Amino acid sequence: MKPHLIVLDLDGTLLTDEKIISKKTAQTLKQAEEQGHQIMIATGRPYRASAMYYRELGLKTPIVNFNGAFVHHPTDRSWKTIHETISLPIVKDVVDAMQDFKLHNIVAEVMDDVYMQYHDTKLLDIFSFGDPIIKEGDIRTSLQVDPTSVLIQADSKTVEPIRKHLADVHAEVIDHRRWGAPWDVIEIVRHGLNKAVGISHVSKWLDIPRERIIAFGDEDNDLEMIDYAGVGVAMGNGIDRLKSIANEVTLTNNEDGIAEVLKDRLLMK
Repeated sequence: MKPHLIVLDLDGTLLTDEKIISKKTAQTLKQAEEQGHQIMIATGRPYRASAMYYRELGLKTPIVNFNGAFVHHPTDRSWKTIHETISLPIVKDVVDAMQDFKLHNIVAEVMDDVYMQYHDTKLLDIFSFGDPIIKEGDIRTSLQVDPTSVLIQADSKTVEPIRKHLADVHAEVIDHRRWGAPWDVIEIVRHGLNKAVGISHVSKWLDIPRERIIAFGDEDNDLEMIDYAGVGVAMGNGIDRLKSIANEVTLTNNEDGIAEVLKDRLLMK
């Protein structure tokens, strides 16, 4: 069988609800790799919050972070890193506009530096993963460089009005996605970026065509990736919209859904 590229989202997909990789899924991925298939991660997380899983699987491929805004090869410095940022004036315009909405916080990330509009102990626990530099205070003054991404944490009823504003005013320069539990979060990246764009760079480098890509996801930020892949697989716990465009729906992230598909698709014993 010709080599396939297996693309894995992290939260709600590769990871169980306990944020671990199950033994069965890990063993299946290892077996696929031994058969000549390539495995990569494509996540909305920054690299610092996904590196442990990259190392746990012993991967040797580039990784897509920030939903396609940052693509690099952790173990091969000769691989040309891709880092697409959001224009700083646009970010300041967005933060200005957010003063008219009811929201909890705004967070900008520049690779591994974190800028947080308001102090929040629970958010600090999450964003402190990987020991980044964290600055608190008005992003419009503290942020001095173009960020990789911007996150807006809002009430569930405020998310759609905010997204409508972003679409009406900034559609030509930014794209945005909605996160689910535990909080309602809107993630903003530069226009034209998504996981599929990042994966396309890697598949060309590996010389694996689109029809031999098997991608797994569960959320709004996986839509383009699942649509792009030759075989797009939605997890059983995924959102309905993703399931509606997927080639296949598998078991949930807690039921080794990835392993089930790979054993069938790759004719694994």
